[in-house]
Amino acid sequence: MDTANLDAFLAVADTGSFSRAAERLHLTQPAISKRIATLEQQLDARLFDRIGKRVDLTEAGRALRPRAELIINTLKDTARALGNLSATVQGRLQLGTSHHIGLHRLPPVLRRFTKAYPGVSLDIQFLDSEVAYEKVLQGEIELAVITLAPQIAPPVVATRIWRDPLEFVVAPDHPLGQTRELELRQLAQYPAVFPGSNTFTHQVVGRLFEQHNLQPRIGMSTNYMETIKMLVSIGLAWSVLPRSMLDSQVRVLQLPGVQLERQLGCIHHSGRTLSNAGQALMSLLQESAMQSG
Repeated sequence: MDTANLDAFLAVADTGSFSRAAERLHLTQPAISKRIATLEQQLDARLFDRIGKRVDLTEAGRALRPRAELIINTLKDTARALGNLSATVQGRLQLGTSHHIGLHRLPPVLRRFTKAYPGVSLDIQFLDSEVAYEKVLQGEIELAVITLAPQIAPPVVATRIWRDPLEFVVAPDHPLGQTRELELRQLAQYPAVFPGSNTFTHQVVGRLFEQHNLQPRIGMSTNYMETIKMLVSIGLAWSVLPRSMLDSQVRVLQLPGVQLERQLGCIHHSGRTLSNAGQALMSLLQESAMQSG
């Protein structure tokens, strides 16, 4: 059985489309259709139902999917393990990271990495931290540098790299900004813009209010810190921002006794052999962690 046919099968299963699968694998749609037809012939089973524009897995397709993923991931892991024997740092490294970390934290590390290991081809995917977490869990990417979840369970392994203090902020002319010292209950009376409810950052902030039996007035939400900063700066609401993003566009609120931070770090799957390139990047990230304290 040709693994290229399994790759095509998984691409169609993941995207629900022959055309999008072709784009993912950089092939033509007829080439994808031919690979699926060959696989169906080899297995003597129909794998997809094609009804109009819908492409759905058949019962046989649903049974094949986890087995195909296991075969592909095992072969990739074997190739990495054998490649590591040479101790050469080269090849393709799939890395997921959030937009915020990719803009504000990773550039110095990646600059050192690309200079030290020119033989590595970086495949960087900019994803929400939660999506990157799932991709690592499913074995789709090797490493992810993300906002860490409050609780991380095996088989995902997390390494904390940076502490990321969060500050409560408003527009300079917001009514809350005229008060020298505030309490959380006062904040809860005003509209807020929060990170999306599915985000790890939302969990961190939400937990703080829960501990004080308070319910913030969340009027809007978005997964992008840059968008949150813009919405705060024009006076629509208060929010929290990483300390690294503060400037004259926003005013920091003083809440005595309240400290808030999230953890940024690197995750990988414990059952997946890290490539030499992945290990090298991990080492540089850990050096960055020691330098930042």
